[in-house]
Amino acid sequence: MTESAAPVTEEFPPDYFQDPLRFFARMREERPVAKVTLPDGGHYWLVTRYAEVRAALADPRLCKDWMSKLKPPGWEPANQATGFLDHNLLNLDPPDHTRLRRLVVKAFTARRVAALRPRVEAITAALLEEMSGRDEVDLIEAFAFPLPVTVICELLGIPAAHQDRFRAWSNAVVSSVTSREEWFAAATEMYHYFTDLVARKRQSPADDLVSALIEARDADGADAADSLDERELISMLFLLLVAGHETTTNLIASGTLALLSSPAELARLRADAGLLPAAVEELLRYANPLNHATDRFTLEPVEIGGVTIPPREWVLCVTASANHDPSRFPDPSRLDLSRDASGHVAFGHGIHYCLGAPLARLEGEVAFRSLLTRFPAL
Repeated sequence: MTESAAPVTEEFPPDYFQDPLRFFARMREERPVAKVTLPDGGHYWLVTRYAEVRAALADPRLCKDWMSKLKPPGWEPANQATGFLDHNLLNLDPPDHTRLRRLVVKAFTARRVAALRPRVEAITAALLEEMSGRDEVDLIEAFAFPLPVTVICELLGIPAAHQDRFRAWSNAVVSSVTSREEWFAAATEMYHYFTDLVARKRQSPADDLVSALIEARDADGADAADSLDERELISMLFLLLVAGHETTTNLIASGTLALLSSPAELARLRADAGLLPAAVEELLRYANPLNHATDRFTLEPVEIGGVTIPPREWVLCVTASANHDPSRFPDPSRLDLSRDASGHVAFGHGIHYCLGAPLARLEGEVAFRSLLTRFPAL
């Protein structure tokens, strides 16, 4: 049966950020598709059960391109910087999404990512060497952040010396507690950095992804189906940099915490390195590098789980909740490194499935194997 009465708006509990999974567990049972007020005051529809989340992620009626489909005719962004950065794959629908994804997906094929393994292992070894001889380190600062950000910087062709400023910028643009002024300041600085980077790479191209994208942008006679405009180029770099390290940082940090909190599973993994591929999948399911997929919205009434969501409403597919849905993963709050965690939605589902998933899996495998081998008494 479809709900027709005006929805009751759910409020987030004060301790939500300390234990979001407890809130999601209640929502799965009581109101698996529900309108909520987020801590910042915004209103969204949360989808929390596995079946509905997976279906919603692949539903073309849930749109992404808010700049084209929700803004009135003639609308322009408040400033050029944010207008450029917002025009990325996460905010586009077909056919633009299809065209742009095709331009970058070649950089993340399984074969190309496998070729990166020696370099990922070398970066990992160097970071662990810097950690050795110390009684205590901040795992995020010393390892979980610099590993993926160094890899993505090298892939893009960005000097590793600039990674600290990227950390500050990306934290500001993805944080749920950043002020509007801080967000605009970080976005503007990123825009100017990438504009300068593109200019430098045009003058001195190299064997990196930025140069390859510029070539696709500037090629004489390039077909529109195989090219991208300047705004798309800048926003692509922004997305690749932020998405290329943020979630892997979270996987390494939260995954290590999960292992240390489950001594029996940690001992199993130390004793059997063959568990690593399955362990990474289980840690993705269990630790959830992201709470939810990026925003979607309706343009028409859309029924999900027996609830009709009206037009022009925002929807959040809560992947963390789906990955802890007992109807799909029995005893989901227990870490089980031999579990068949296939089908988890940590990387999303559908056309917006994370194109960097092969790289994230590789980095996770190398990171956990090397960390536990180098520091057996961790």
